[in-house]
Amino acid sequence: MAVDGTYNIELETPMGNRPGTLTLKADGDSLSGTYDGGMGGAQAFSGGTVSGDDVAWKISVSGQMGQMELDFKGKVTGDEISGQVQLGSYGSANFKGKRA
Repeated sequence: MAVDGTYNIELETPMGNRPGTLTLKADGDSLSGTYDGGMGGAQAFSGGTVSGDDVAWKISVSGQMGQMELDFKGKVTGDEISGQVQLGSYGSANFKGKRA
């Protein structure tokens, strides 16, 4: 599928930009993969969704502020991905990146 691949992304958080690596794998309208944002290593996820170029997934990470769920919603356009991520109860941030 057009969304499959590894992306070098950056989250634009209130605490500064955070680089990460995202790998996406679509199977029909289901999405799985891994996200490594430097908070304890790569986090695998499944149960995400794909609809055309639109993607969505959730991961749970541990950090300095404890456990937090990151809820991503984005769009893949060619070799670029962008969207928003809900940072638990800490608001939202934009993310963007390019296929590695």
